[in-house]
Amino acid sequence: MPRVIGLMSGTSLDGVDAAWLDTDGETIAAFGPSLTLPYDAGLRRDLRMILDLAPTLGDSDPRLISAVDRLTGYHIRAVKALDRGADIIGFHGQTILHQPARRRTWQVGDAARLARETGVPVAHDFRSADVAAGGQGAPLVPVYHAALAAKLPKPLAVLNIGGVANVTFIGRDGALLAFDTGPGNGPLDDWCARHTGQPFDKDGALARSGQADKAVLVRLLADAYFAAPAPKSLDRLDFGRVLAASGLNGLSAPDGAATLAAFTIGSVAAAIFPEPPARWLICGGGRRNPVLMDGLRRTLGVPVEPVETEGWDGDALEAQCFGFLAARVANGRPITFPTTTGSPVAMAGGRIQNI
Repeated sequence: MPRVIGLMSGTSLDGVDAAWLDTDGETIAAFGPSLTLPYDAGLRRDLRMILDLAPTLGDSDPRLISAVDRLTGYHIRAVKALDRGADIIGFHGQTILHQPARRRTWQVGDAARLARETGVPVAHDFRSADVAAGGQGAPLVPVYHAALAAKLPKPLAVLNIGGVANVTFIGRDGALLAFDTGPGNGPLDDWCARHTGQPFDKDGALARSGQADKAVLVRLLADAYFAAPAPKSLDRLDFGRVLAASGLNGLSAPDGAATLAAFTIGSVAAAIFPEPPARWLICGGGRRNPVLMDGLRRTLGVPVEPVETEGWDGDALEAQCFGFLAARVANGRPITFPTTTGSPVAMAGGRIQNI
């Protein structure tokens, strides 16, 4: 069974997750160690700036070159800390722009340097082929969720609350449907950073101390994205215009945080499936926010549990996924599907960077 390391740097911009597993991209033989390397404050700041500038940035922009160099360095350190003779690395890189309607998606990171300095082939560029073919290029994790949940009762929803929230629905017959439900932690993180200087709302304390503004929430949930059919996907900053026009900025720090938490919960509740999920499993950083978890339980009315309930590692899951996808890329197996990204056919995607 191939030995793989998966790497993920998500839209929350907080660090790189790395995870080891033994898999052929169909079954999972064993899980190994995992780790997170938090980015330093300077890199987080620069990546956040690059998100704002990405539509106008060129590959040769010195700010981008500097950030990519430092970002890749963290990934190299993560691999070296885990490597016990890996066969392949799954390297997602950092998404700085995602505009599938314009057939654009941009993940940065130096795969050639990663392969060269670790001595391990690197699977990367997982999204471009799907987007070029007219797919959304996201989410990519559904095929891994399905492998993990093979023996669990269905219908089941697996919700990842990162910077953006995305869901995998697995029907009674195993059929997949996946899409981004809306904002995850991203707007709330940005709000906390601006108003408190903290990178996120630890334990939901700020949101819990406030009151959601119903009028602002109604305006936010009226966005056309929520009525659009799946599959569909978002860029982390797609709601910037809507947030600015909603009246959110006139709220106090606690009320704004409470409203943004309610926005995430409401957008999940607005998701439409072929049949209602009987259970929700939650991964991503949002599962640690009790305001989000309590709100989802009240709103959805069915069991809502962290993925650890099933013995999954919620911190390592997305990194594990890119190891799983790397094995699929190496074997020529599809990684995106019409019902998960809207691709015209099941597509292999990804590229291999050899040493």
